Amino acid sequence: MTIQEIAQRLVAHCEKENYEAAQKELYAEDAISIEPEAMGGYEKETKGLQNILRKGQQFTDSIEASYGTTISAPLIAGNAIAFTLKMDAKFKGRDRSTFEEICVYVVKDGKIISEQFFA
Repeated sequence: MTIQEIAQRLVAHCEKENYEAAQKELYAEDAISIEPEAMGGYEKETKGLQNILRKGQQFTDSIEASYGTTISAPLIAGNAIAFTLKMDAKFKGRDRSTFEEICVYVVKDGKIISEQFFA
C-alpha cells in the first residue's frame, strides 16, 4: 500500500471509530504509540501491536457514550501522516465533553510503525 492509501484507510477507520480494525490492518507488529502524558491506566509510551490493541480496548471501555468523531483531511509529508481528531463523548464517571488532538503516524515498509498524539 502507498502512504496515500494507508492515510485513506486510516481516516476511514477513524471516522467510524474502528480503531482496532485500523491497528490490525495497518500497524506493524513492533509499532509504538505515544500519548501526550501517562493517563487512564496506561503509560505515555506503549510498544508492540498487542499492547497497543490492549490500550485501545481500555480506551474504548472507558467510553460510556460517543456522540461522534470528526477527522480532518490527512496531511502527508514523506513517510508521515497527520490529521486532527475531534471526539464528542461521555466517559464513565465524567460529564460529556469534547476533545481534540493532532494525530501523527510514521509509515515504513507499508505499515504504521508509530503513532503520536498531541493535545
